Amino acid sequence: MKKNLLIPLVLWAAAVLPQANAASLEGLRFDDAVRVANRELKLNGLGVRAIFIFKAYVAGLYLSDKTTTPQEVLSQAGPKRIQMRMLMEIGSPDIKKALVDGMQKNVSEAQWTAMQDRVAQFTRTIESIGVAKPGDTINLDYVPGQGLTLAVNDVAKGSAISGADFYKALLEIFVGDNPVDTRLKKGMLGQ
Repeated sequence: MKKNLLIPLVLWAAAVLPQANAASLEGLRFDDAVRVANRELKLNGLGVRAIFIFKAYVAGLYLSDKTTTPQEVLSQAGPKRIQMRMLMEIGSPDIKKALVDGMQKNVSEAQWTAMQDRVAQFTRTIESIGVAKPGDTINLDYVPGQGLTLAVNDVAKGSAISGADFYKALLEIFVGDNPVDTRLKKGMLGQ
């Protein structure tokens, strides 16, 4: 009798346990934790970026310590990750326009002027993506002392872009005062 109960219990555990370590949105699974620069980061929240009626991607924000306020996200030291999982095909010109325009809207004119060399480097890196297809994963990681790195499906693109200020400007697109999508902001803040 015990053997008859053990088999269904094992099968149930195998089906349920992998799901206990992941969050999902729009059918896409996000790990509850990832490692960036040998540091464990926790999934802070998930949100969907919608453009009119189209859902473009799901984004997850990974931080050392979970928080629900933009100020704490922006001031938190240490590595960070923005993970974007594509829901539709988007070409690098559209990705570039959205990210670069979003950064410019969230910094002062003086800050924007000071970042121009790094913006040009970021633009070249984004252009190397080509076309992001449904199911593709884009990681935008920040490592102190190294900077922003971009990877598509775990393949690094370009070289690191220095500066905590640059990554903060990128974060502001998602959780700043002028976010690209307020529902996406709330989701990434775990609200």
